[in-house]
Amino acid sequence: MAMEDVTGRPPPKSVLPMSPIGWARRNLFSSPGNTILTLASLYILWLTIPPFLDFTIFSAVWTGTTREACLVPDAGACWPFVWANIDQFIYGRYPPSEIWRVNLTFALGAAVIIPMLIPGLPARKLNLVFLLIVYPLVALVLLAGDRPGLPPVPTSEWGGLLVTLVVAITGIVASLPLGVLLALGRRSDMPAIRMLSIIFIEFWRGVPLVTVLFMASVMLPLFLPEGFSPDNLLRCLVGVALFSSAYMAEVVRGGLQSIPAGQYEAARAVGLTYWQAMTQVVLPQALRHVIPGIVNTFIGLFKDTTLVLIVGLFDLLGQVRAQLSDPNWTVPQGALTGYIFAALVFWAFCFGMSQYSNFMERRLDTSRER
Repeated sequence: MAMEDVTGRPPPKSVLPMSPIGWARRNLFSSPGNTILTLASLYILWLTIPPFLDFTIFSAVWTGTTREACLVPDAGACWPFVWANIDQFIYGRYPPSEIWRVNLTFALGAAVIIPMLIPGLPARKLNLVFLLIVYPLVALVLLAGDRPGLPPVPTSEWGGLLVTLVVAITGIVASLPLGVLLALGRRSDMPAIRMLSIIFIEFWRGVPLVTVLFMASVMLPLFLPEGFSPDNLLRCLVGVALFSSAYMAEVVRGGLQSIPAGQYEAARAVGLTYWQAMTQVVLPQALRHVIPGIVNTFIGLFKDTTLVLIVGLFDLLGQVRAQLSDPNWTVPQGALTGYIFAALVFWAFCFGMSQYSNFMERRLDTSRER
């Protein structure tokens, strides 16, 4: 018999424990249509998952130092190809003697970002200032060099996961504050600010990212003074940040529109200025409402970093494609193995962002209910 609460009433049905058979009957076989969809999905999974596991795990070649190890009959994925080129996949053509600088940059970034993702830790504001101001300068000095004791490393030698993370993190960090300002500008009562924000947002949203990168890399130097040519990677970073900020602005604007007018009126009634009302009352609620949209934009931006290959920058996927032309590792299954490896890396980062988004949603919902 189900336990009763303090009021003497039994708990609602949604709280009662459900057996696996009951759960399946309720969620998978509740109607003829759901039954057909469930059976069709199981059939598709049966057709795809076993061959994938067989290729990547059971029939895969895991050890070897040359391509001959992967030339055995009916061999699956050639993982020695990945092990042999793992440095290129992570660092590109970064000088091997200076790889410690990249590793130190990664370690510092993790040491700063991870505490920001854990709610309740002290000194979060100080950590945020370090993340947004100090860490980018330290990372620039470490990666680019040209300082005492650090030989310069041009960005043309950067590649692999290093370029992917630099482009993605720069775009993510820059697009959120720019998107917030653009969203506020689009809802501004001042016609000039509102019109400029609308023009900026609609222009960048109407242009493909491929075109933005091409213009930033090829066409921009034609409009600059002679002898002044920004770094190719810097041009791409600016283009990606402006492009993603336009999409972020529309996500934030949706959150602002979901806030009742009474919140704005209450903030004005207690004497808060416009910026105080926005930063202390409106924006915290608006951003909480659109967490899924914000993270979805971040995930899309992370995957769009593969487009920098068209302007000569070798991100993770571009570096994998470049290594496929290595005659020392030309094997039939090399391309598929390399692409599976790149897909797993991208999936790990995107899945991590998605799960953290779900965690924050649950935490904020719980605090709101209390």
